[in-house]
Amino acid sequence: MKISYNWLKEYVDVTASPADLADMLTMAGLEVESVDAIGGMPDGVVVGHVLSVDRHPDADRLTVCSVDVGASEPLQIICGAPNVESGQLAPVAKIGARLSIPDTRAEGGFSDIVVSSRSMRGVESNGMICAEDELGLSTDHSGIMVLAKDAKIGEPLQEYLERTTGRREDFVIDIAVTPNRPDATCHVGIARDVAALTNQPLRIPEVTIPTGPGEAGNHVAVTIASPELCHRYVGVVVEGVRVGESPDWLKVRLEAVGLRPRNNIVDITNFVMYEIGQPLHAFDLDELSGARIEVRATEAPTKFTTLDDKERELPAGTLMIRDGERDVAIAGVMGGQNSEVSDRTVNVLIESAYFDPSTVRRTARHTGLQTDASYRFERGVDPEVQAVAAMRAATLMAKIADGTVIDGIVDVHPAPHVLRQLEVRMMRADHVLGTRIPRPQAVRQLEAIGIGVTVGDGDRLSCTIPPFRPDIEREIDVIEEIARLHGYDKIEEPRTSRIPGFIPRTRKEDGARELLFSRLTGWGYREIYTNSLLPEERARAFYDEVISGDLYGGEVVTTANAITQEMTTLRPSLIPGLLQVARHNANHGRTDIRLVEVGHVFSRQQHESSIVPGYEEHEALALLLTGQDGERHWSHEPHTFDFHDISGTAAAIPDLLEIGNVTTRLHDEPSSIVEHGLSYFAEDVYIGFAGQLREEVAKEHDLAGPVLFAELNWTRILDRMPSIETRTYSPISRFPTVERDLAFVVDAGQSAGPMLDTIRNESGPLLTSVSVFDVYAGKSIGQGKKSIGFFLRFGADRTLTDKEVDARVEQVVRTVVRVYNADLRE
Repeated sequence: MKISYNWLKEYVDVTASPADLADMLTMAGLEVESVDAIGGMPDGVVVGHVLSVDRHPDADRLTVCSVDVGASEPLQIICGAPNVESGQLAPVAKIGARLSIPDTRAEGGFSDIVVSSRSMRGVESNGMICAEDELGLSTDHSGIMVLAKDAKIGEPLQEYLERTTGRREDFVIDIAVTPNRPDATCHVGIARDVAALTNQPLRIPEVTIPTGPGEAGNHVAVTIASPELCHRYVGVVVEGVRVGESPDWLKVRLEAVGLRPRNNIVDITNFVMYEIGQPLHAFDLDELSGARIEVRATEAPTKFTTLDDKERELPAGTLMIRDGERDVAIAGVMGGQNSEVSDRTVNVLIESAYFDPSTVRRTARHTGLQTDASYRFERGVDPEVQAVAAMRAATLMAKIADGTVIDGIVDVHPAPHVLRQLEVRMMRADHVLGTRIPRPQAVRQLEAIGIGVTVGDGDRLSCTIPPFRPDIEREIDVIEEIARLHGYDKIEEPRTSRIPGFIPRTRKEDGARELLFSRLTGWGYREIYTNSLLPEERARAFYDEVISGDLYGGEVVTTANAITQEMTTLRPSLIPGLLQVARHNANHGRTDIRLVEVGHVFSRQQHESSIVPGYEEHEALALLLTGQDGERHWSHEPHTFDFHDISGTAAAIPDLLEIGNVTTRLHDEPSSIVEHGLSYFAEDVYIGFAGQLREEVAKEHDLAGPVLFAELNWTRILDRMPSIETRTYSPISRFPTVERDLAFVVDAGQSAGPMLDTIRNESGPLLTSVSVFDVYAGKSIGQGKKSIGFFLRFGADRTLTDKEVDARVEQVVRTVVRVYNADLRE
């Protein structure tokens, strides 16, 4: 957001230098990115009188000019401009003047030169007659700049411009306005902060607002058919305007903030927008059919030609401005070619409206039109300034364009703004800031930025929040305003600190994280952080088909006011985010990927016990594998990651954290996303899932080869993890263990999970571990059959005998054969 230093001083007395003002604004939360000097003429540029123009003896396109610059002798200057003539008054850069001239070959597009005496084709030149672009006044390089006859020979060009056009040296302050400060997108908004910071009065142009539609209501009728998207629409009619060039003072203001003057009507609407922050649009009233305006969202896709003469394809639901027959503007973004102000325009309708920010944001991004108007509407303009802005523009049109403002104002306001009331405890402010803020100072500064303040009992302030500050929603927001206006740099560091509301992680949580990530990073995983928002379609697909509600419960949560048109849903799973990161890496040549993330996932719940009633937030742990483990080497082939890698890692995490009774079950529900998978349970509580993406889904994410993933409910895992205090050291047994291998032939559809549970139950307390070591299917096993091999380890605090172990093994064999119709392989 560009702010003119000179323009700013029209609304508040500024005694600080541009550099000091930039520091002041930055410390107050309005970060200044740059301060650039503009409009000042270099020393040594004066008004010259061209006495004679002769052809160069050795160059067809050059002339030899004699120029009087008020010195004792005229200067001989070689000039290549086609419009130079004797008798003209023009700016002349004398020897020693420093200019910044356009140069497409130079970095930044300009080259700095020092005017010197030099020979041009054998003729000496002692100066330079300047064009406008060589002085930074415009981009015009068609010829030299010809001055008016009242210019005084030898007068510094800076003095001439100040005297005739009001153009003085100025400074452009470029501010990085954050989305929560829509009030800072105009000069009055910045002046309001400066006034509060410097204890100076704020000067806002006075405007008289008509009390009703009056005669204007007979010239145009306004209807809002989509009141949820347009909260207010104001129309003011100005008749008999003369469209022409703007006065110099207006052009200077617009050029200072980077706008190109068009004509007086359009320039006035831009001036008011940069003055008070309300975008305006001027329609040629005679081009509007039926003398009516309707604000309506389109019911079907449509095409529309905008002011830049480009036909735009607009989706259904786009908010449009219509006359009696057709669309005439894209609401909040750009007007239409069919109703624009031209040299023939006589009567003007000024539009000043409040459009829904999210609606304008979606339209601007769909059309690719990021205009000054959409920039402000997306952030949320002041919902109460529309009439003021329209009448301010109408007043200027009457003054500058000789128009007549028709009595009355058409103001359709289906959703009046309700001022927010907040109570602020000053003792709370002192506690948060760690210092005592003087009460009179806090009241004065809050009132200076437009907050109405009533001092109540018990050191409390009753605050009425102005409509142009939608970011101030809670008591803490007012405290933040008190702090930034007082000055963050003036708050002394306290000897002791308190962090209110901070809930530290427990020793158990910290210990679990440290142990987990030390192990996973040792296995080659890289920790990442992904966006907590997802496209709704992708979020629902993974939640319904992969994670399912059993892992976290509830339903997918969509946002009411999405940041972007695509990212509309709070993530119910971490997997989609990991896939996006994997795709990004693969597209940049890194195909061997091991990723881990611990983050929050969200769901909508029926119960009211959560912190935010109706919603639940869980912490999740997710892993993703794809590619190969290791690089190609002459001594061995690299291992391509497979399902056993991810399922083994997922199973190792509960074991690492000493969570017992973890079982697995085959995930055999049909899915368009998962090829196959395993579900993990701790004492019959679902704690996670591991799976492999279908090949076609992996290709959709630009990933080749198997893509393997796992997601665990980290909250449930921590709940079942023993505390650090209850953990004890268990020495390695000094007694030998006894090991047995058992292989069973079962039906090909039989999963190993239930068999593992049976083996654990039948083996008794002597069994220390059991795992699957082999799965085989082949001709020797038989059609429709497979062999599953189990490795059993027995141990105790004494030496076991083969007899007691064999008894347990025989019990296992009998039960497995009977329950699963299995055969023991010898």
